[in-house]
Amino acid sequence: MKNYDAIVIGSGFGGSMAALQLIKAGMKVLMLERGDWVKRSEANWGLKASLELSPFYDKSTLLHISAGGNKKTMGLYSCVGGPSVFYGGVSFRFREADFEKNEQIEGKHAEGWPIKYMDLEPYYTQAERLLNISGVTGIDPTEPYRSEPFPQQASHLADISQKVKAGAEQLGLHPFQLPLAINYEDKHRQTCVNCKSCDTFACAISAKNDLSTMVIPGLIAAGMDLEPNMVVIRLIVEKDRITGVECVSKKTGEHHIYKSNLTILAAGALGSPHILLASGLQFKNPGGEVIGRYLMRHLNAIIFGIFPGVADKEGRFHKQLAILDYYFGHPAETQYNKLGSLQQMPTPPMGLVQNEVPGVAGKLLSQGVRLLSGLLAIAEDQPRFSNSLTIDPANKDQFGLPRPVIFHQYSARDFAALGILLKEGKKIMSKAGAIAHYIHHIRTFSHAVGTIRMGINEKTSALDENCRFRGIDNLYVTDGSVMPTSAALNPSLTIAANALRVGELITKIV
Repeated sequence: MKNYDAIVIGSGFGGSMAALQLIKAGMKVLMLERGDWVKRSEANWGLKASLELSPFYDKSTLLHISAGGNKKTMGLYSCVGGPSVFYGGVSFRFREADFEKNEQIEGKHAEGWPIKYMDLEPYYTQAERLLNISGVTGIDPTEPYRSEPFPQQASHLADISQKVKAGAEQLGLHPFQLPLAINYEDKHRQTCVNCKSCDTFACAISAKNDLSTMVIPGLIAAGMDLEPNMVVIRLIVEKDRITGVECVSKKTGEHHIYKSNLTILAAGALGSPHILLASGLQFKNPGGEVIGRYLMRHLNAIIFGIFPGVADKEGRFHKQLAILDYYFGHPAETQYNKLGSLQQMPTPPMGLVQNEVPGVAGKLLSQGVRLLSGLLAIAEDQPRFSNSLTIDPANKDQFGLPRPVIFHQYSARDFAALGILLKEGKKIMSKAGAIAHYIHHIRTFSHAVGTIRMGINEKTSALDENCRFRGIDNLYVTDGSVMPTSAALNPSLTIAANALRVGELITKIV
């Protein structure tokens, strides 16, 4: 068996970016990933290729939902590259104020983040270069400081996007193009063909700048070992150190124990606390009672505009615009100092409708999606101790992991913020030509964060400001679970930037 300097659990943004820094420093790294590689072909454009319909929506360890969610049991997203393979590529920096304490969001004992925006700014820049993010500057009224421009220019707008942009501008708003991890300019690779199978689909031609395309192959070429289809079931602890990682192969059912000097946990905001609790590490941490707590997932809903004819006559990708004029409040709702964001959403995949409504009715209804185009409202949700992932040791899955149980409820403030965003979103879609509206509430855990939060106070946070696990000398966490608050923007770029920061710190102290 090889001796490793570090084991990284998870190949998403937190795992891949931390591993990159370790590999650059010459360390021997093993990456363990629960899922498999996603093959790329024309099959990725099929009706059944959208994430929850694909084999990479892993149901081998079911989440049992006691409150929240869209079903009583739900799967996890598992593949090499993590959710980046299926996401829509939106790559926002959080705003400077998102890192500051805010009593309206956190309550009277607000602490904010233990780091500031400028601590992450150089790593945001590095992550944008690695993922070749496209975007524009100088329009968004909330735009944070940036030391470098976007690596790519934004693509030209679709016709339906032009209508939404014009509608927002008529209302005095400042729509701008979303920062996207999509290849528009690098002619050494396949460039985007603006197909409609992007968000929730793996890119058939690898033009999406996901981690399995842009980062992981380079890490393997530089010497990193990757073991896919490995389910981590336990971190082995001796005194105050992790001495081994126990796994089960999904292919063979064999148990493996890997050893290293350092462990980086990045299995996601649901997977990471599950592993910690299954390993009994809550009893080693002075803030152990918060592990699995403060689960956040944004309060999201899509305002679909119903158009009198086909909304997207070009039949092309049009998740292109963002409107952040209400991010820090609304002029008529001055009791709220933060609300959230509005982001353009494309016409939904017909296959998803047919999956949700089976039979002839689903096929008929799926034809109606051609009349739809929308805006996604993302309201920042409050971190609440009661919102949690806990374990039920009496019920174990096929790998021996205890059952994960999710409890999640939104606060009155969360719903109030979303209500304001929905009202404004309807106005924009009406100006764009919609004759009616349909609100679709999203109840997945795609933006889940916050379950192993970092902070200064060791009683209210399980990690220190460098994301080291308190009570264990050689364990770090680098995924979205570290976030004390969720902001109201897609978390992927912030996870990436923080993992780059922590990975670099680790190389300086080991």
